[in-house]
Amino acid sequence: MHSSHLLLEEPIRMASILEPSKPCFFPAMTKIVGTLGPKSRTVEVISGCLKAGMSVARFDFSWGDAQYHLETLENLKVAVKSTKKLCAVMLDTVGAELQVVNKSEKPISLQADGIVVLTPDQGQEASSELLPINFDGLSKAVKNGDTIFVGQYLFTGSETTSVWLEVSEMKGEDVVCVIKNSATLAGALFTLHASQIRIDLPTLSDKDKEVISSWGVQNKIDFLSLSYTRHAEDVRHAREFLSKLGDLSHTQIFAKIENIEGLNHFDEILQEADGIILSRGNLGIDLPPEKVFLFQKAAVYKCNMAGKPAVVTRVVDSMTDNLRPTRAEATDVANAVLDGTDAILLGAETLRGLYPVETISIVGKICAEAEKVFNQDLYFKKTVKYVGEPMTHLESIASSAVRAAIKVKASVIICFTSSGRAARLIAKYRPTMPVLSVVIPRLKTNQLKWSFSGAFEARQSLIVRGLFPMLADPRHPAESTSATNESILKIALDHGKTAGIVKSHDRVVVCQKVGDASVVKIIELED
Repeated sequence: MHSSHLLLEEPIRMASILEPSKPCFFPAMTKIVGTLGPKSRTVEVISGCLKAGMSVARFDFSWGDAQYHLETLENLKVAVKSTKKLCAVMLDTVGAELQVVNKSEKPISLQADGIVVLTPDQGQEASSELLPINFDGLSKAVKNGDTIFVGQYLFTGSETTSVWLEVSEMKGEDVVCVIKNSATLAGALFTLHASQIRIDLPTLSDKDKEVISSWGVQNKIDFLSLSYTRHAEDVRHAREFLSKLGDLSHTQIFAKIENIEGLNHFDEILQEADGIILSRGNLGIDLPPEKVFLFQKAAVYKCNMAGKPAVVTRVVDSMTDNLRPTRAEATDVANAVLDGTDAILLGAETLRGLYPVETISIVGKICAEAEKVFNQDLYFKKTVKYVGEPMTHLESIASSAVRAAIKVKASVIICFTSSGRAARLIAKYRPTMPVLSVVIPRLKTNQLKWSFSGAFEARQSLIVRGLFPMLADPRHPAESTSATNESILKIALDHGKTAGIVKSHDRVVVCQKVGDASVVKIIELED
């Protein structure tokens, strides 16, 4: 393979492998999304997660009621205040998810070569012979020989906690299946995935809509993770729904791609969505295992070129029960970073895993090591080529700021922005140094009261690789005189100094608007 294809700095010095990792204020440029749940909802554990590097908290509504998630969120707010670390909130919908309902919550043992019946009659008790499900169209959707997977909270690929079924016959609305492996299912809800089969359920269910318009509005969610996105229309529909909910018109929609149908419409979905979550758990079931890596690389590349965040899931499953990841998992995290991923999403590992804080910490360390050898030069050339000419005004400013920062070996890029768009464009070119995005709040009114925008924009950059937000004092308007800009710049630099990312004699690249023009300037710090 020709070395120019490698996204690595060639050659890697062996000495650098043996150097100890240095502690740093930003453990990594790649972001970490943590799912909060039974093992990660106390103020103490959430504080640990924030300190370890979590910048987005995900609330998964596939289980747990609104009250449960609200208590967790209250604890998150306390932890954010005490650790002084910003954290965004992501609401993950249930979507068109098939579920087995186990009201008694007793573990269910299934034996290989046995028979089990899937029934839409939810009044029945779940047992080793009968599994009630939340969908009455399954018998019409499947045919003999089809594959169905059932497991707790997504599949780990472990054959002891998830079961593989083969459809043998239909009896009315019931589906009779042969069990292919012995497993024990535990908990109240197991997800059911019919491989490569169209499930005729809405992407935004009534339950999802109810949760978004109550819990979501009340808590001003930053991101909506749209489970089982299959068409661009799904994203448009969700956007229309959010636009009528006041503050939520600012909420970003991340399309979660989980099956072949979503893959086939990937390009159109990417155009509509604000970002993409590659749900490798379900995809690994819908796609042959040997194709998953290929899809990941292609999808992340497309997101990168579009300047939209790409989030990868299911990277360190084994850390749900162990303190250390497997070698394959550690390599997988690093490769996701080298592919250009913006964020790593942890599910079961933080939700019900035994080591939520350690998992975030280790993933952060692996990301930081991979970032050191990320071939920024090659990536930059690819992006510029993809964008083509003539570039838009903003695109040319962003790419020039990154090129200048790399040429002068700047320790940080500071970008003044009100919508966050300029800062995101700079991050799109993947500079090797952090981008401090100073979000200047804008005053707006709805005729009844005045309010400042800015908090949404600041938190939404917490999922973009290399972007670190700080909110400026709203008394300084964004395009005002150079004097106020100087004072904000001083605050930003002081913030950088206390954070340990800038020191005296460092060079800093500043990107800001002056009147109608955007300027990029290089400043050298004095003592």
